[in-house]
Amino acid sequence: MLPPNVDTIAAVATAQGRGGVGVIRVSGGDIEALACGILAKLPAPRLATYSNFLDANGDTLDQGIALYFPSPHSYTGEHVLELQGHGGPAVLQMLLQRCLDLGARLAHPGEFTLRAFLNGKLDLAQAESVADLIEANSAEAARSAMRSLRGEFSNAVNKLVGELIHLRMLVEAMLDFPEEEVAVDDIELRDTLLSQLQSSLQNTLDSAIQGSLLREGAQVVIAGQPNVGKSSLLNRLAGEELALVSAIPGTTRDVIRQVIQIRGVPLHIMDTAGLRASQDEIESMGIALTHQTLRRADLILILLDASQGITLEDKAIIEDLPADIPRLLVMNKIDLLQTTSPDLPGSGSFVRVSAKTEVGIDELRVKLLEAVGWRPQESGTFMARERHLRSLNLARTHLTQAHTVLTNSELFAEELRLAQRALNEIVGEFTPDDLLGEIFSRFCIGK
Repeated sequence: MLPPNVDTIAAVATAQGRGGVGVIRVSGGDIEALACGILAKLPAPRLATYSNFLDANGDTLDQGIALYFPSPHSYTGEHVLELQGHGGPAVLQMLLQRCLDLGARLAHPGEFTLRAFLNGKLDLAQAESVADLIEANSAEAARSAMRSLRGEFSNAVNKLVGELIHLRMLVEAMLDFPEEEVAVDDIELRDTLLSQLQSSLQNTLDSAIQGSLLREGAQVVIAGQPNVGKSSLLNRLAGEELALVSAIPGTTRDVIRQVIQIRGVPLHIMDTAGLRASQDEIESMGIALTHQTLRRADLILILLDASQGITLEDKAIIEDLPADIPRLLVMNKIDLLQTTSPDLPGSGSFVRVSAKTEVGIDELRVKLLEAVGWRPQESGTFMARERHLRSLNLARTHLTQAHTVLTNSELFAEELRLAQRALNEIVGEFTPDDLLGEIFSRFCIGK
């Protein structure tokens, strides 16, 4: 809990630009004096009060609604004053400057939410979901962020921690009484609890992976020979003419990027230069860039020309792709075929499409989601970040290691302790100060 005399911070809480309404948010220990300077009085708690916003001479800067939330019943847990006036940039800057003249200082990025975290109003995962909710670019991402803000992710993590504590208590009891023979029932209970904990952790990790996919999206690179329709396919998936399409091989020289959404999941689609041997210096540079892009992909969409079948050049491209990156084979130009093209032996199934007529495009969208790992869950996903995945994976590693040292109670107990520490980092029970600075510095000023 921050001390009651903590310094007062102020910031514009609404987005930049002009709008019908603009909000100044103020939080800290000296709200009453500031409110009297701007409003001539402290408003009644939690009651919208129409008021003049005054300058140092008592002249009216603006008119609007004032809201006062006394501590601890506010967003930050401190005294909070919100001034809702007109949304012109000049008006808001004059009103903000008036707050600063009365003793407030300009808030740092994310400082309001940081204070909410430090005052116990939110745990760390919930605090991060505030920024995720603001940045959500799809309805599904916004719903997932709201589930995290309501505490569903934190509850899942805290449940895991509770199960870990239960198991640790049992193991510590075994350690405290080494002279007594450990009962078979205790050993069986220990093994059962560990198995259940590993299963619960995996379920939480699976949900977090889905949430991370909603937040970050996936990098999908379209690769293949020149003139197989990569640019046409990008245009069809994006719904607009982004890439230049030509019958001349080697038209695409640079990587063309576009973000599309399929069922709320953002996919970063990249059209690349066709892969072939070339004497053209500029085209060769584009091909080299394609290889660099392929190594950073989450999924490689290999585009083939159905009218040509699977050529030796296609097979060479497929064999030369990074082996550790998932791939999806797509047969394009099926509108040119009289019969169905045969499967490529040993390469698994692939999707047949026509970028020209749109045949198979809907099926391709479904296959793209499956290939990047999207598995919608009935209970819904919660938003998760890369650091959450690292902590969950680390906890899983420690539990796996604990399973290998079951006969050594001291080592077993230590692995459980380390697993609990990894989980506690998610909600902020154990969090280095430099990590807090990194997290909240990415917030907008008004949050």
